[in-house]
Amino acid sequence: MSERIKTFKEFYQFYLTEHSKMGTRIFHFLGTLLVFFVVGYVIYSGKERFLWYVPIFGYGFAWLSHAIIEKNTPATFKYPIWSLISDFKLFFELLIRKQKFSGIKTEKASE
Repeated sequence: MSERIKTFKEFYQFYLTEHSKMGTRIFHFLGTLLVFFVVGYVIYSGKERFLWYVPIFGYGFAWLSHAIIEKNTPATFKYPIWSLISDFKLFFELLIRKQKFSGIKTEKASE
């Protein structure tokens, strides 16, 4: 990834290749799920002090999986907004089974 990616569509294809291993996808999914639980709990209880868990769960699970499982640098460091959007997109695609936990399904593969 030497030159800058210009479109989100192009970035998401890159993002999927950087999240090719099942363990990485599971860690990202769990981290994002925990983010939703924390936000839901804060809305329900009104205890905003628990919001500090959001980046710990969201980034902690993801970065740990990149370091230990995928052995690459998280795209967040170069493309923070697109990476965050892609985390949620992958979460929902895994949830509705458009993507699989066990491998890459890029747009080219689904056409």
